[in-house]
Amino acid sequence: MGASDPLFLGLDVGTTGTKCVLIDTRGAVIAEATAEHPVSYPKPGWAEQDPEDWWRSSVAATRAALAKAAAHTADSPARVEAIGLSGQMHGLVALDASGAVVRPAILWNDSRSSAICDALQDREPGLATLLRLTGNRVFPGFQAPKLLWMREHEPAAFARTAKALLPKDWLRYRLSGAFMAEPSDSSGTAVFDCAKRDWSREMLEIMRLPRALFPDIAESPVLSTRLSVDAARELGLRAGIGIAGGAGDQAAAAVGSGVVAEGTVSCTIGTSGVVFAASNEWRATPNGELHAFCHAVPDRWHMMGVMLSAGGSLRWFRDTLAQDAVAEAKSRGVDAYDILAERAARVAIGCDGLVFLPYLTGERCPIPDPAIRGGFAGVDVSHGRDHLARAAFEGITAGLAGNIDLMRAVGVRVSEVRLSGGGAKSAFWRAMCAEMFDASVSLLASDAGGALGVALLASVGAGVPESVDTACGAAVRTQGGLAPERSRVAAYTRVKSRAAAAATGALRIEH
Repeated sequence: MGASDPLFLGLDVGTTGTKCVLIDTRGAVIAEATAEHPVSYPKPGWAEQDPEDWWRSSVAATRAALAKAAAHTADSPARVEAIGLSGQMHGLVALDASGAVVRPAILWNDSRSSAICDALQDREPGLATLLRLTGNRVFPGFQAPKLLWMREHEPAAFARTAKALLPKDWLRYRLSGAFMAEPSDSSGTAVFDCAKRDWSREMLEIMRLPRALFPDIAESPVLSTRLSVDAARELGLRAGIGIAGGAGDQAAAAVGSGVVAEGTVSCTIGTSGVVFAASNEWRATPNGELHAFCHAVPDRWHMMGVMLSAGGSLRWFRDTLAQDAVAEAKSRGVDAYDILAERAARVAIGCDGLVFLPYLTGERCPIPDPAIRGGFAGVDVSHGRDHLARAAFEGITAGLAGNIDLMRAVGVRVSEVRLSGGGAKSAFWRAMCAEMFDASVSLLASDAGGALGVALLASVGAGVPESVDTACGAAVRTQGGLAPERSRVAAYTRVKSRAAAAATGALRIEH
């Protein structure tokens, strides 16, 4: 890196904090920092934030990252050439005509609009129309149902609302004074035509929402706005820096993982599980089992499956049914999950017919059913402690694989899966993923994530690399590649079939 080479800054506004990353022209991370912000839960099922808290954490994270970068070069603020923005998807920031926030932001994990979503899918306009116009089902987290909830329950606040922004697009407004959005984040509003990469006039008419509520669209790498003098002063940067369209958090993380061209898939195994596949053309599942959104790369799309309880199911198993593994791990000085993996490895593929269904909090993809519940199926007297452990690993992995199989069924090519999250640390689990997914798997060498992704988009917007593909090729590294053992793939195919059959008879809770 030359002493005067430009730098690029990425900001990712998450649910609990904002992350800032500074990269050089090769995509190498020069400095990063995170600052927290609070979440409010005023009623059961509600989740809100004050957007000004996002601004405060963005300023703090940016200044901290710039201070760290000063160890490399004293003039780093002057060398920042462009900014990229990412953020938690689906949230609603309602602004009045003066740009003031009308009410606290309603977040992605807020469920107050559940009844409205049920009515949209079951009655008017109906699931078939939603899929035709947007390619997706509508979920309570999505932005437009929140606006309908405001209209019904807070009519005065709704009447004052002149603009409806997503979280990272509010941050753009705070940075530049301009309203602008981009396709990847807008895909999760329920009023965006993902195939055409623009707002759906027909959906807006159905929901009786004016087009003027929503910002214009620019593609993710485009430097569509500029940093204002006041915002630059607070951040410690120079005014006039270009701000890229950026991306929703999942698409941004995909760019940061190099998942930008068809054939490469990411799988994050955290509390939830997220499977994300890039696609060179618009594709959607017939019944909306998977999200079918625009990618942050122009003229590309992605399919995404969100499994509500992946690592969360294994944690529940450890804490509820495997406390002896916790004690053994403590005595041996290892992680309890390693003990569970050792136990699981002692049992043959298929667990002698035992199946675990990981639907502890309902499911989203590939079974869109909030009422479904999990458990063990096929238990008999031959099953012991080790069988239970293996069934837990297999059931979770089968759920993730179900998303990949649906992607393949609509024509998405899957050749490599890049793993991240806590579950990816287990060599046993990585091998199971390779064989259950029937694809090579690898680990990401860096966890800079969405902030890195949008910093790369900003660099493309500034014309440093010629394309997002080029930027990712230079910046993203993987390690620990593992190909599936062909002799085991067929056995795992049978595991997936048994899990799917068991799911059809799973219990469902009554509301």
